Amino acid sequence: MTQLIDVKEAADRLGLRVSTVRAWLAARRLPFVRCGRSVRIPLRSIEEFIERNTVPVRERHGDR
Repeated sequence: MTQLIDVKEAADRLGLRVSTVRAWLAARRLPFVRCGRSVRIPLRSIEEFIERNTVPVRERHGDR
């Protein structure tokens, strides 16, 4: 079964404010599940978001 987290926990995991996560949900930048009036975010979606937005390390040529 998919693990769901609330907005506060998603904000904590991403190091963001709750209001930022809520704005991203409204803009559909993160997928979510409605449980009645509550909103839950699949934990895997947070992990995928981090993977998609991670900037890789640039290889250094000619270390000095």
